[in-house]
Amino acid sequence: MDSETEQAASLQGEDDIRLADDLRARYGRAREELAKLIVGQQNVVEQVLITILAGGNSLIVGVPGLAKTLLIHSIAQVLDLKFSRIQFTPDLMPSDITGTDLVQENPDSGRRELVFLPGPIFANIVLADEINRTPPKTQSALLEAMQEHRVTVQGKTYPLEEPFFVFATQNPIELEGTYPLPEAQQDRFMFEIVIDYLPAEDELEVVRQTTSLRDIEFEFAMDGAQIRDFQRLVRRVPVSQAVSRYALDLVRHSRPGSDDAPDFVNDWVAYGASTRAAQNLVLGGKARALIDGRYHVSIDDIAALAKPVLRHRVLRNFHAESEKIGTDQIIDRLLEAVPVPASGM
Repeated sequence: MDSETEQAASLQGEDDIRLADDLRARYGRAREELAKLIVGQQNVVEQVLITILAGGNSLIVGVPGLAKTLLIHSIAQVLDLKFSRIQFTPDLMPSDITGTDLVQENPDSGRRELVFLPGPIFANIVLADEINRTPPKTQSALLEAMQEHRVTVQGKTYPLEEPFFVFATQNPIELEGTYPLPEAQQDRFMFEIVIDYLPAEDELEVVRQTTSLRDIEFEFAMDGAQIRDFQRLVRRVPVSQAVSRYALDLVRHSRPGSDDAPDFVNDWVAYGASTRAAQNLVLGGKARALIDGRYHVSIDDIAALAKPVLRHRVLRNFHAESEKIGTDQIIDRLLEAVPVPASGM
């Protein structure tokens, strides 16, 4: 039996099928609960929940006043997860995030000793608000936590409680006094999720709701233990070689100077996406398939996630900026240029 057949068989057991059905039902319940407070933004909510089910971290980009903080806090409540918000400022220090050792007196022995005081990173969902407002030294304090789910202080390592997620927000219009995230750190984020203005009717509903008395109570849709089970299930979802190849082709075509790069990529792109982009396309596709009630990943899953996965990894050059060519436009062209495999589902 080859590896793909084994992978397909791994999701055919009754336990996996029941767990997949439970995931879809609880995902639907989470959407219903969030709709009590969050108006519209269907794609944004889906991408945040896919991030969680896939065990990733995501950037959220949007102008002020579009409920970025409210969205993540509400999701933490619906999922019964501990939430922590860190406001990033120019004077924020790494220890303000990770925690620090304090000298305290032991009441039993009377001796003074070092005691670790955990920082706000010790939560299930951490919102790094305006992450580009703090210097790189402090930004990098998130790297170990995001990648290893642990922090090291004074040479001692402390594990973070699972499940653990970082959602970092950025304001795209206020650039003075900011520190752009290094490309290597941007690549650690699974998605860049863009929150845009709502349609007029949805915006009117937001104004109506937020200017009247409201007493909203959420019901839990799932908890941390169930999320960990769902994350393991997501990784067992089979992916055909054709679909994996399509994800990789999108990434390889984004790299200027390569044999696969179309002319418009060579003209407009300074640096293309890394292998991590292909991994996140496939992993996100697995989660998207399950919430759609399918047990396999399709080409449509990969294409639907191309923008959130690639937009912070495909870096425009001067020519693209001068011609006002946006990253999303380049990704649209990539989707048109990369052939879809005949056997892709």
